[in-house]
Amino acid sequence: MKHWYIALRQQSLQGFILLSLCFLFLFKGVVNVLLTTPLWVVNTRLKLQGAKFRNEDIVPTNYKGIIDAFHQIIRDEGILALWNGTFPSLLLVFNPAIQFMFYEGLKRQLLKKRVKLSSLDVFIIGAISKAIATTVTYPMQTVQSILRFGRHRLNPENRTLGSLRNVLYLLHQRVKRFGIMGLYKGLEAKLLQTVLTAALMFLVYEKLTAATFTVMGLKSAHKH
Repeated sequence: MKHWYIALRQQSLQGFILLSLCFLFLFKGVVNVLLTTPLWVVNTRLKLQGAKFRNEDIVPTNYKGIIDAFHQIIRDEGILALWNGTFPSLLLVFNPAIQFMFYEGLKRQLLKKRVKLSSLDVFIIGAISKAIATTVTYPMQTVQSILRFGRHRLNPENRTLGSLRNVLYLLHQRVKRFGIMGLYKGLEAKLLQTVLTAALMFLVYEKLTAATFTVMGLKSAHKH
């Protein structure tokens, strides 16, 4: 009876920690998007400046530096252009929530078959959950990059960059021109960039959770 009570209390605490982390990631993500999008817009345009595009819908840029880029964008497109791509960026805030959801689901399935999880188990399901979350949200990242570049001739019926209509328009144009795989160009590099980091993060998360239970006098139901 005591073991059952301890296990139930541990699961409740771990669920609370997980829910708190999800809300923390969402809040942090929204604030981060609103504060850093102007820097990402300028950064994206400077990186792509001088590149030759086969897409005739893309208008070339000529910026002399960061300050000049800010000045030209505000002068020619208005200050709100610095927040191009905000809408898909806000949708991408849910990436960590998707990641944690799949992580917990996979972990529970494994715990049905074994008493405890090894560090390797945690590492693998952490990597898988991040790969799924990244794959699901990657089309939004593609649109986000296009909108941040901003020099794209959009649907003339709606010039509001980042609106839902233009996000759907860009997705449709991308599929029409490159096929469904056009939404996933560069996915391999993104997976290599994020999956290992996420797997290590989950490994540290489980170790810290286990240490917290130990400090609180709750013996972990699954040791790593």
